[in-house]
Amino acid sequence: MPKRAILPLLLLLATSAQAAGEFYCCHDPVSGRRVCGDTLPEQCRGRAYRVLDSGGNIVKEVGPPLTPEQKAEQVLENRRKKQLEDASREQRRRDQALLDTYTTPEDIDLAQKKAEADVNLAILATISRIDAVRTKRKKFADEAEFYKKKTLPPELDKELRAIDHEIKLQQELLEIKKKDFESIKAKYDADRKRYFELTRRPPATPNSGAAPAIR
Repeated sequence: MPKRAILPLLLLLATSAQAAGEFYCCHDPVSGRRVCGDTLPEQCRGRAYRVLDSGGNIVKEVGPPLTPEQKAEQVLENRRKKQLEDASREQRRRDQALLDTYTTPEDIDLAQKKAEADVNLAILATISRIDAVRTKRKKFADEAEFYKKKTLPPELDKELRAIDHEIKLQQELLEIKKKDFESIKAKYDADRKRYFELTRRPPATPNSGAAPAIR
C-alpha cells in the first residue's frame, strides 16, 4: 500500500477509536453550561458528573464528594453491615454445628438427659460434702461447749472458722450447680426449637429420664 494512503487510514482509525470512547460531562455552575471531555474536565472535579458513551448514553453516574457528615454516616452504615454479616455468618456456623451434632430429635433428648444426670451427681456429691463437714463441725462445737465463759483455744477457734468457711463455699457451689441445671434445660430447649426450624420437624415434648435436681 502506498505511504500516502497509509496516513489517512491511521488518522481515520484514531478518530474512530476516539469516537468509540467514553466522555465525561458535568454542569459548570460558573458558566451555567454543560462541560464535556474525553478525560474528566477540570470544571467537573469535585462535582457530580456523568460518563457517556459515543452514542450519548449514560454509562455511569458519579455523585458529588461526600460531606464530613455523610462520610461519618457511611462509616457507621458500613460498620452496621459488617456486624450483621458477622452475626449471620456466626449463626450459619452454629446451625451447621447443631445439625452435625444431632441426627434426630431423640439425640437432643439423650444429650439433655446425660447433662442433667451429670449435674445431679455433682449436686448429690456437694450435699454429701456439706453433711460431712457439718458432722465434723458438730464435734468441734461440742468441744467448744466446755469454753462457754472462757476464750476458745486458738487451734479450736481456727478449726471452727475453717469449717464454717468450707460450708459456705460448698453451699455456694450447690447454688451454682442448681443454676447449671436450669441453664441446661434452657440450652436444650433452644437447641430443640432451632433444630425444628432447620429441619421442619415437629418438636417433641422432652421426657427427661434424669431425676430432677435436688433443691
